[in-house]
Amino acid sequence: MTKKSFDASVLPRMRAFACQFIKRGDSVLVGLSGGPDSVCLLHFLRYLAAEKHFDLAALHVNHSLRGAAADNDQAFCRELCKQLNVEFFARKINARQLAEKGRLSLEHAARKGRYQALTQVAKKWGATQVALGHHLDDQAETVLLNLLRGTQAKGLCGIPVTRPLTAGVQIVRPLLCITRAEVEAYLQHNRLSCVTDQTNADDAFTRNWIRLRLLPMLEEKQPQIRAHLAGMAAQLQELFAAKE
Repeated sequence: MTKKSFDASVLPRMRAFACQFIKRGDSVLVGLSGGPDSVCLLHFLRYLAAEKHFDLAALHVNHSLRGAAADNDQAFCRELCKQLNVEFFARKINARQLAEKGRLSLEHAARKGRYQALTQVAKKWGATQVALGHHLDDQAETVLLNLLRGTQAKGLCGIPVTRPLTAGVQIVRPLLCITRAEVEAYLQHNRLSCVTDQTNADDAFTRNWIRLRLLPMLEEKQPQIRAHLAGMAAQLQELFAAKE
């Protein structure tokens, strides 16, 4: 897809989707890992903030899991925010210690610590929204992950577009309307670099196994499986919301 066609088709879809829940006068804190999804999200919201007049900042959480590589990711995020003129926050957590203390998996502990940091900084900075970079492919993976773990029907709703984080602050996911391929196209067309987390290639983690092995196999039979799973999740979210 050329930049011209991307700007004519994908960018308006992103803009219309985000403007459903990000409004003039909001204060939006972006969870910035330095990976492709969060870099795309921050750059897009920086563009949107100039048009819609909302405040923007970013938080990078260092999980203390990858030594110098994690410190380099933090430095990358700091520099990116400097280039974009976005206020930057960083917090360091010890995910292994949290896992041992709470008898949690490392993945669960890292997530728990990350959300605690997001909550603390959101309150301190005065955020009304915390924006996270989940996209359509993440939605499809989450539906399959919940199925494998065993879930009630509500688990098939996958990742919510919005949900409360704490009093006065909600989590929003402006990229759920686009695919991983479209995220990569956004980075390419805007000449944006990002960092790579090597653990994403380790299929010992169930989510990675779904992304790297299961979904490609399902696509051989149904090329639109990701969109179908995400569409089903969106429909179920609407049904459950109507009953509440």
